[in-house]
Amino acid sequence: MKRLYLLEYEYLKSSPATMGQFQSHDNYEIFYFHEGKGNYVIGDKIHVLTPGTLIVMHGMTLHTPKSFDGYPYVRTLLNFDPGYFRAASKHVCSVNPLEPFEKLGNHKVQLNEQDREEFEELLRKMNRLYSAVDAFSKERFRVTCLEVLFFICQVIMKPVEEDIALPSEKEQHVQHALTYIENHYMMDICLDQLEGYLHINKYYLVRLFREVTGMTMFQYISKRRINQAKILFLVEPGKSVTDICYLTGFKNLSHFSKVFKQLEGITPDQYRRQLKSQL
Repeated sequence: MKRLYLLEYEYLKSSPATMGQFQSHDNYEIFYFHEGKGNYVIGDKIHVLTPGTLIVMHGMTLHTPKSFDGYPYVRTLLNFDPGYFRAASKHVCSVNPLEPFEKLGNHKVQLNEQDREEFEELLRKMNRLYSAVDAFSKERFRVTCLEVLFFICQVIMKPVEEDIALPSEKEQHVQHALTYIENHYMMDICLDQLEGYLHINKYYLVRLFREVTGMTMFQYISKRRINQAKILFLVEPGKSVTDICYLTGFKNLSHFSKVFKQLEGITPDQYRRQLKSQL
């Protein structure tokens, strides 16, 4: 859904989150949880979702939500091109509304009751304006989006103590596995290593990982490596496909190319040429 450079806007979406659909993108994202129960895995962190959870993301980090069976899962999502709001605020604002995304990258905050009421009213106003078709409503929608961004800046700057405790032992085990993968994805990773590091049976860990994230551990490792390859192709245009292959933990070029095409639909070389053509 693309309108006014917004790539995705969904208000009070209530369908369950698809399991295991890790994604990354060049855009910024605002995620607000209204009702229900679930987790949000962002990189090597598992964030517990409760009503009033607000998450901002810069997008390039692998991320996926996970709804819990038997519970509602109601959220609002705003996925946007930062250039749109940067251009809109450049000449009229003394504060950068994108500062949380640019400085923190990915950040979660739990809104208190007063902040929840204010933020949810802003979201309702956004939705009314987004549904309108006249030019004035489009401009008011853009202004309200900026107000949402400034609200987020103000809330995140508050000295709050975030409860980072995970609700159960199984999420803690998976959190530790994600942290290990994040620190070692560029090297060989085997289940025996994880078993020794985490002091937990490897087969039990495999089952827990799939239950919490919706995908197998080695599917996640492949996605993490390919995501890093995409980042390196973007920021290190002088490096060859072979260089990127070994920097991201693949043992040989053919396997790298096969996995890349499976996940991205094109070969690494095609992806690299595509990036260069956009410069």
